[in-house]
Amino acid sequence: MFDHADDEPVLVLSEDESWRLLENTQHGRLVTVVAGRADIFPVNHAVQERTLVLRTAPGTKLAEMAVNEEVLFESDGILSDQAWSVVLRGHAQRLETDKEREAVQSLGLRSWVPTLKENYVRITPTHISGRHFRFGLQPERELGEGSETG
Repeated sequence: MFDHADDEPVLVLSEDESWRLLENTQHGRLVTVVAGRADIFPVNHAVQERTLVLRTAPGTKLAEMAVNEEVLFESDGILSDQAWSVVLRGHAQRLETDKEREAVQSLGLRSWVPTLKENYVRITPTHISGRHFRFGLQPERELGEGSETG
């Protein structure tokens, strides 16, 4: 899937690779910060034109994004021998108009739980970064490395 040059266990992903991973998953975690207090929420999402769209009910998430629109979003995938992580920093904006909501309804974004989630939020990124990890054993420490006598 990803080519790790020189057998490096961590590969920094390009912006395109990071978006491709986000486009092919539906889950992640949304981080909000209000008055110096961080909250994290599991959410499902969809990608539309290099933005993230999520749905939510009235409550803490929506209120905190209204107070501070700067959010973080993280999504990852873990297999038996590899994993990846994408972190997106951006601005959250509730979609207010019928035109805005109609534009995202075709994404098929559905609530995971049987509750009404009629509020759509778009996260416009200011920064995105991704990493791919190849699992393996910790390498042996070379003699003298990190020792007091070496």
